[in-house]
Amino acid sequence: MTSLRPYGIVRMFGSAIAFCGALLALASLAATALALSSRTPNSLADHVLAICTQRFPSASQAEASYLAENVSAMTKMMFDMGIRPSGDIDGDFVAMMTPHHQGAIEMARAELRYGHNERLKRMAQEIIVTQRDEIAAMRLAVGLPPSVPPDVARAAPATDPTPSSSPLREQ
Repeated sequence: MTSLRPYGIVRMFGSAIAFCGALLALASLAATALALSSRTPNSLADHVLAICTQRFPSASQAEASYLAENVSAMTKMMFDMGIRPSGDIDGDFVAMMTPHHQGAIEMARAELRYGHNERLKRMAQEIIVTQRDEIAAMRLAVGLPPSVPPDVARAAPATDPTPSSSPLREQ
């Protein structure tokens, strides 16, 4: 288990920069949520934040489950896109775009589970196929096998100081 002492926490995040980024993001979310409580959203970021911090008490059980899955997918996507820069722009691009596309896949799966519109459900199926294909194509473009479990694709040695080592490159 990772120690909760300062260096243990940093190790959990992969780097001090990632840890500081997470703290800043948390502080920003808290400040923004407080500010949003007294006004209506006026930007896409404000709107998404308002949705992600809202509880949905008036939603039906099915809709609440759907919304919870989407909030979970978006939160995981945003967290996983926060990579430690490696010095390899192409590898970093793939490392960030993979969870972005995976988030779209998870949101499409929620539509398939809870949606009723057959046209939208077909579109959700297409999203799953195309996003998987794009993940595979991006991985191939940087010399990786097309399919690897997401945690393996994101894994990078926390102590590797070599700037040219990509978090996606095979060791």
